[in-house]
Amino acid sequence: MRGGTVQINWHDTQPVLTLDFHTPTRLLATGGADHDIKLWVITSDEGQKKLPIVSYQNSLSYHSSAVNVLRFSPSGEHLASGADGGELVIWKLQSTGDSHTWKVLKTLLFHRKDVLDLQWSADGAYMISGSVDNSCIIWDINKGSVHQILDAHLHYVQGVAWDPLGHYVASLSSDRTCRVYMNKPQPKLKGCEKMNYVCQHVLAKSELQKLDDSKPPPPKAHLFHDETLPSFFRRLAWSPDGSFLVVPAGIYRYSSASEAVNTAYIISRRDLSKPSVQLPGASKPIVAVRFCPVLFCLRGSNPDGFFKLPYRVIFAVATLNSLYIYDTESVHPIAIYAGLHYAAITDVAWSPDAKHLALSSRDGYCTVIEFENDELGKPALISEEKKITEGNGHPTSMKPNVVESMEIDNIDAGKADIAHRGTNTKANEGKQVLSNASKNSDSNKPARKRITPVAIN
Repeated sequence: MRGGTVQINWHDTQPVLTLDFHTPTRLLATGGADHDIKLWVITSDEGQKKLPIVSYQNSLSYHSSAVNVLRFSPSGEHLASGADGGELVIWKLQSTGDSHTWKVLKTLLFHRKDVLDLQWSADGAYMISGSVDNSCIIWDINKGSVHQILDAHLHYVQGVAWDPLGHYVASLSSDRTCRVYMNKPQPKLKGCEKMNYVCQHVLAKSELQKLDDSKPPPPKAHLFHDETLPSFFRRLAWSPDGSFLVVPAGIYRYSSASEAVNTAYIISRRDLSKPSVQLPGASKPIVAVRFCPVLFCLRGSNPDGFFKLPYRVIFAVATLNSLYIYDTESVHPIAIYAGLHYAAITDVAWSPDAKHLALSSRDGYCTVIEFENDELGKPALISEEKKITEGNGHPTSMKPNVVESMEIDNIDAGKADIAHRGTNTKANEGKQVLSNASKNSDSNKPARKRITPVAIN
């Protein structure tokens, strides 16, 4: 494992607000406050153990304001980009011989204010977007029109996610709620059904543990940060198999007397009405979650883990100033990067082959991490039909009600003792990652106490 901040002129020193990988070509696309989308080629420096090489390819210029989010469609045929002022553009890939160019296919006009996040449906026929106008819009891409408006949020919608199995969409807002919508098709002419999403669950507060039975129960506590969170993004994500949803921007209190900690919540598909597990340990609020598109074979290193899946799922959790990489077969993060940027992290993306992980920052730079020699494991060869079937079945086997002495240590200044379980990363390389994080951390900060994650009943 190697990587770090790539010191090149990404967006004319302007904040880099979003990025994504193009599956067919493995190009990295970035969007920034300079109004442009730029495409980059990432290559490995095989001879030297240095950072991956990032080379500029070309720019896509159309937006007249900052580009807050961009996402390629599952097929790679289209690119959607959302910007300030409600701009939402669909680009189409045009191939002529060996050359590839992106042309504006259509603009989607309805949002009244900045578009902050978007996500494609699994078949690429629809898309959901979230905006500062407090609404989510589901778009029919073929028609280029609004299919449905979800306007129940009372503040900015800063994150949206589409269930890969097509049954749900989810949104996260600075009104401190996460809403999960279920598809309840409506009858249509000619025997067809019209897709229709209805709010099924609103996650907002949780009950605190009662420490004294003689006193009345404490008031419920908010699950999420309020609008003072210093980020415009709360990018939530579904696992590739649809078995669970990971929601950032969480705060958690074990009891009314305990201190609130930053966390991300894991919500099982079995019960989307409440979080099942929370992942504390971050010193700063969590702003983005992104899943590795590749599923990996089990290693058998932790049979008593929270998840009972026939494969390993790996995902990245980005805070304002650090990056945690989790593995569903491991209790602890398998890697932590911190102190990489001088300003807030804005987005994170995986390459389609799981070889690279990239994150963007408001300081105008991006970090690229490269995984070498099958560090993450051996890819699991699972057919799409089997994956969908198991994705529906195995979430019921999640163990959210039991905590088997699960502990995650924060990185204290000068001390990095987080165990690397369930990974074949070389020991010295793992220590180097954690050591670098410690060196870049503020050495004057007091050591933080150990936090024991708890399953939420």
